[in-house]
Amino acid sequence: MARILLTGGAGYIGSHTYVALCEAGHEVTILDDFSNSDPDVIDRLTRLTGGTVDLVRGSVLDRAALDGVFAGRGIDGVVHFAALKAVGESVARPLDYFETNIGGLMTLMQAMKAAGVWRIVFSSTATVYGAPAVFPIPETAPLSYTSPYAFTKLTCERILAQAADADPWVTGVLRYFNPVGAHESALIGEDPRGVPDNLMPYMAKVALGELPELQVFGDDYATPDGTAWRDYIHVMDLSRAHVQSMSALLNGRSHVLNIGTGSPVSVLEMHAAYERAIDRALPHRVVGRRAGDVPKLYADPTRAREELGFEARYGLDEMCASSWAWVQAQAKGWRFNS
Repeated sequence: MARILLTGGAGYIGSHTYVALCEAGHEVTILDDFSNSDPDVIDRLTRLTGGTVDLVRGSVLDRAALDGVFAGRGIDGVVHFAALKAVGESVARPLDYFETNIGGLMTLMQAMKAAGVWRIVFSSTATVYGAPAVFPIPETAPLSYTSPYAFTKLTCERILAQAADADPWVTGVLRYFNPVGAHESALIGEDPRGVPDNLMPYMAKVALGELPELQVFGDDYATPDGTAWRDYIHVMDLSRAHVQSMSALLNGRSHVLNIGTGSPVSVLEMHAAYERAIDRALPHRVVGRRAGDVPKLYADPTRAREELGFEARYGLDEMCASSWAWVQAQAKGWRFNS
């Protein structure tokens, strides 16, 4: 068992990974500045794990704060989530994304090097494949970017690879596809601020009556029902992948892996599954294609299975049911500070 620093550990994926790491027996310290997460998540994690959360409130851009985290804790490895992540927002605010995502990794790695901590699991993205031409997408596919967000993630991957040429870094790069769903307790889940960019949280807000309808961007793609294909993965499966990745790093094995199911789901298939979860119709309307969308994006997860023993356990209906349980719980006031 190890002592793990979890940057951005109060966020959506970070909070679920905290639970998974604790269940695996690791000791975990969370670093988060709560710029895109709620402080009441810490109370929820305390309830879920039955232990006090070791929390440091701070930013990965703050070298002094990072040095303080590493001093005296005996950190064995880092799982790095802290980053800005909205594709559309990155187009409007590219400099913020460069500073936080690239600068944050650089500052973190400098602090890690000073402390002699060489293991890091990096939260990457399938958007580093740009507009791929081969499906399912293998890790050997050409890399590209279509947004400042994707550019930052690809740049960070290259920083990690080149740093390992000079120092004894052991790195796990996990290229996520589309994380969805929530913990079975309905105590933690995805709670985006404002209008969501992603499909499932958008549907959830339509189901709650906070948004009038789901807009389906295009039904003339070269897929069976004409709507875009994506690879959705339950957030608890994704969290487990981080535990398995860190285990590999502790055994000295670096890797670059897709984390997805390998089974594409169309927008209309997801819409139908969410209707099953809420047991009623969900208003939707087909509109024109959205600029920048690609017709298909789904993983070849073979290498993750071979190198980590990772396989997704949850299906589409379980993803939707857990999402709906979470948003209903929030609608009923299951908040600590409300």
